[in-house]
Amino acid sequence: MSRDRVTIALPAGEPSLGASIVERARRRGFRRFQTSSPGTIPPASGEEWVSRSGDRILGAGPGNSAVRVVVVTDAAGLDEAARAVPDGGVLAIEWTGDRVIPLENAIAARARRYDLWVYARGPLEVPGALGALEHGADRVFVPVHSPEEVDLLESIVEGPLPSRLDWVRTPVTGVRPAGVGDRVIVDTTSLLRPEEGLVVGSSAAFLFHVASEAVGSQFSRPRPFRVNAGAAHSYVLLADGSTRYLSELAAGDSVLVTTPESTVRSARVGRIKIERRPLVVVTAEDGGQPRTVFLQEAETVRLSSTQGRRSTTEIAVGDLVHGIRLPPARHLGRAVEEFIEER
Repeated sequence: MSRDRVTIALPAGEPSLGASIVERARRRGFRRFQTSSPGTIPPASGEEWVSRSGDRILGAGPGNSAVRVVVVTDAAGLDEAARAVPDGGVLAIEWTGDRVIPLENAIAARARRYDLWVYARGPLEVPGALGALEHGADRVFVPVHSPEEVDLLESIVEGPLPSRLDWVRTPVTGVRPAGVGDRVIVDTTSLLRPEEGLVVGSSAAFLFHVASEAVGSQFSRPRPFRVNAGAAHSYVLLADGSTRYLSELAAGDSVLVTTPESTVRSARVGRIKIERRPLVVVTAEDGGQPRTVFLQEAETVRLSSTQGRRSTTEIAVGDLVHGIRLPPARHLGRAVEEFIEER
């Protein structure tokens, strides 16, 4: 659910409040705005600004044409509005009652013949509008009445995923017992493939790829939503490119799900389980530096390697494991430029 499809509708007649909202929204990565007073706030580079007057969105359609906003009250009105849209045009809808099922009907009926825009009545309606039938509306306009609502909006939509991860293959130099510790299981609201997982480690400079439990063992069933991610102190990479300690993850957070040296996507945390279990510490060498990850000792906990997914009960010195390099200095999970030494 990308913020690239979200247009923030600024409050009418309150220029100072609108400026505060825009300032906060820009810092949060939003680049599309709707105003009722064009020219009040100078657009920044790369932004899209439209204005609304009555039932018309000005400067938004093909060739900067006006787009009519249709108020939908029933199924017949929705069907009539859809039939009236020319191929390549735009159907913009404002709901008065039900919004989820009619949006699904509109998505199914359009067959990509035209763009579908909808007005949400507040930030909490945005995820449903963006995710209906997996595809959602092409654009969602959402009224925002305060800078704090920008923060709420940011928390429920997602920004661009990291465009490039610095993947490396590095040799394991040690595997040894590490006593009993608190390990964190991350259960997501998405089903994960066997080759997918999270990147986790003791140092922000290097994170290991820990595979999902989409493959079980002869004594346990698969858990395709689960990553047994590691000890509580470990870093994990989030969908926005920042890091967080595993102990701080909470339901609703977006984590970055990856395939080694390949795909990335976002998944939401559905549940966190922290339990005391026997741990092993796996050490690998990257650029002459030792890097570690503490994981539960179990057949279903697997690191991704060039030999496939290797469980913590079988991984051995010399195995080449997959991991990513990141800037090591962090402040509240965000990369910063400063000297740091982690041991």
